[in-house]
Amino acid sequence: MVKSSNQFGKFIRNRIKPRGKQNIGLLIKLYMKNILALLTCMIMLFPVWGVAQVRVLSENIEFSGKIGSSQRKSLIIQNESSQTKEYSLKFLRGNIGSSQNVKICIGEKCYDPKKELGKLKITLKPNEIFTDLYLEFEMGISEVKGSFDLQFANIANVRDVFQIEAVYEVYNPIEDETNHKDISLGSVYPNPSHRIAQIDYEFKNPNAKAKIAINSFIGNPIAEYELDPHQKTLVINVADLNPGVYFYTLFVDNKNIVTKKLVVKK
Repeated sequence: MVKSSNQFGKFIRNRIKPRGKQNIGLLIKLYMKNILALLTCMIMLFPVWGVAQVRVLSENIEFSGKIGSSQRKSLIIQNESSQTKEYSLKFLRGNIGSSQNVKICIGEKCYDPKKELGKLKITLKPNEIFTDLYLEFEMGISEVKGSFDLQFANIANVRDVFQIEAVYEVYNPIEDETNHKDISLGSVYPNPSHRIAQIDYEFKNPNAKAKIAINSFIGNPIAEYELDPHQKTLVINVADLNPGVYFYTLFVDNKNIVTKKLVVKK
């Protein structure tokens, strides 16, 4: 009886053992296949992540202005490699209106990316910080906001790319102009504001001293801005202000001329 039991146990062990080895072998094969697939993906993606040699140093590019105006922004890029690189504009992408226009300039030489895509080329020396690059944006004839981006690719290696992103907002300010014998002043726009507020003005007497003072709703002074006779727009950064109602006052030769309301939202 004991002998029969031992023979039966031996039979069972011999039947299970090969199957266990087969299962382990199958698991090892599946594991190796997954590892191989992961390594293949990493190798394929590495050029996209690792090859880019140019870094955009400029802060967020933002155009904000009234209908019919235009603005020019400086762009700063750096070649972080130890080799000379040449890049060309690959594409312009975004929702730019039919009445709006964007140009890319190297110094005073400007290009229309919609018509001269292949003409714009930038050569960067090893570790060079390039500061002679600009974006010009014409606001157009309608009140709208949107974004666009420009992608540049290395002529010798299309995987080596860098991208410049920009946003814009066009306003149609309410015509509520204050006319003084020394200066004319428009209303703030946009109103409400959440990042930047602008006030257009024009000196009639360049010798006059004019300023804008901003106060909180309860009258606490917030900021003062001297108006430059050689400029026509005051740009006010309201991003750091708490949401609420503020008042801005025009002073000419230290006399209070007019006070208007500014609303800040987040």
